[in-house]
Amino acid sequence: MNARQKTGAFGGPPEGTLARQARPSPRYRRGVGVMLLDRKGRVFIGRRNDVTGAHWQMPQGGVDAGERARRAALRELKEETGVEAARILAVSRAWLAYDFPPELLAAAWGGRYKGQAQRWFAMRFLGTDADIDIATDEPEFVEWRWVEPARLPGLIVPFKRRLYEAVLEEFADLL
Repeated sequence: MNARQKTGAFGGPPEGTLARQARPSPRYRRGVGVMLLDRKGRVFIGRRNDVTGAHWQMPQGGVDAGERARRAALRELKEETGVEAARILAVSRAWLAYDFPPELLAAAWGGRYKGQAQRWFAMRFLGTDADIDIATDEPEFVEWRWVEPARLPGLIVPFKRRLYEAVLEEFADLL
């Protein structure tokens, strides 16, 4: 990156990086993400408790050793939101990988990974808002809401913007 290129709040390109991988590279932490859709086509997002500013994200997390991505997605959804009443509608065709900004590399998993490669799942929420409980054993979010899908890229931390654009493109026929 030369001096004339714009950098984001977390360094690196302001909108982040993105690569599609048939298999996640060992340099990337394996994870899953969930685009949870309500009956009106809105997407669940939570405001993270560990990032300053108004940064929101969809539920996501790591895939444990020996765990399949589908199982990890359902587990992460329950752990982060309390939601069990959901049906899988679609799965991303590839693993979507993004790089951590330089200043987060050492802090994120001790510098072991360059970024994360995530398999994304679109799910239909079958419950009611009363079924959502972000006050979990290890809370990730301090608040939550439903938003129109097109608003997602503007609400996420900048280095994940291209990832969220790719997820929207991947699941466009469901939105």
